[in-house]
Amino acid sequence: MINTTDLAAAAIVLLAGLVRGTTGFGGAMLMTPVLSLLIGPVPAVVTALILETVVALIVFPQALPIVNWRTLAFLSVPAAFTVPIGGYFLLTLDPLVARKIIALVVILFSLLLLTGFRYAGKPRAATSIVLGSVVGVLLGATSVGAPPVILYLLSGPDPAAVTRANLTVFVTAISIFGLIMLAATGAIRTAHLPMLIALSAVYIAATWLGGKLFARLTDNGARRIALGFMLLIGIATLVA
Repeated sequence: MINTTDLAAAAIVLLAGLVRGTTGFGGAMLMTPVLSLLIGPVPAVVTALILETVVALIVFPQALPIVNWRTLAFLSVPAAFTVPIGGYFLLTLDPLVARKIIALVVILFSLLLLTGFRYAGKPRAATSIVLGSVVGVLLGATSVGAPPVILYLLSGPDPAAVTRANLTVFVTAISIFGLIMLAATGAIRTAHLPMLIALSAVYIAATWLGGKLFARLTDNGARRIALGFMLLIGIATLVA
């Protein structure tokens, strides 16, 4: 039987999908804080990782031919090793502390993206390795791994299409690493699968609709509205 919590989760996933489709990012940033209040931090991160992976896999084949493999390797390989560290924190921290950390991460990156912050240097191997390591921990602990990579990749010489492809493949890869790690610890339970399948359908449909809406909105306008909303969600979760 569908209960109020399920309906609320579907509603926030629908909204997150619209944001993801309109702006190209931000689904996990928007849904994870609210889901952590509704169903707890661990199921929230599991849900966000699964939904982001499902959507990313749809565009994965189109992204593969144009990715910058060198940049991607220096980000993804260290992240694969540090995702379990983030997962350990997620599974061992007090749920209240975990929720606060998720909210703080969302607030921080919402503010950075809203203010137009950009990494000032050029992407280098050593910097990519360090960033990939940090992002792996963030993703494993909070499901929010894309924003730091967005800020970093935008400083590089690659065209926008290549940057987006890099981000798509990176998020897909590290999300799968995170899900494997969580599955190995028993955090993904078969009893949750029907709800996850239903939410995946909602998220895919909403992302598609958000992509259609993108043509009607200016890039900066859509992103600022979405980021402002994420900031409010993060603050509300922090004080809840």
